Amino acid sequence: MFRDFKQTIIKEFGMMDIGLISRYLGIKIKQGEYGIFINQKKFAREVLKKFKMEDFEKVSTFIERGVKMSKNNEGKKINSTTLKNLVESLRYLTCTHPYILLGVGLMNKFIETSSITHFKVLNRVLQNINCIVDSVLLYGY
Repeated sequence: MFRDFKQTIIKEFGMMDIGLISRYLGIKIKQGEYGIFINQKKFAREVLKKFKMEDFEKVSTFIERGVKMSKNNEGKKINSTTLKNLVESLRYLTCTHPYILLGVGLMNKFIETSSITHFKVLNRVLQNINCIVDSVLLYGY
């Protein structure tokens, strides 16, 4: 049934079969016997390099315990454009690193009132990504 459908699509729309998907929007995809493996190693390294974090200390947790976040955090205010760029980059990385979603989501709430405390939290997320940059997400069969 699948072969017939594929042949109909090829004839009707002039499409061609190029095989299994290997990349999609910068996400590397490999289909194997145990499931589908996806990763964004190249993009993660680019983000680390862009924000000058590739040589920083690696940490195993993406958010520090006991950090209090609020819109009225004390400390020096920083340019929200830098924070926006960082949050946007990290948001795209959540496709293959879903566990950073909480930290990135929290920071998204504080973009307009960003302080050095908020930036430190995002630096911690980057340090965690530096630790797991070569990891792969598996969707098992």
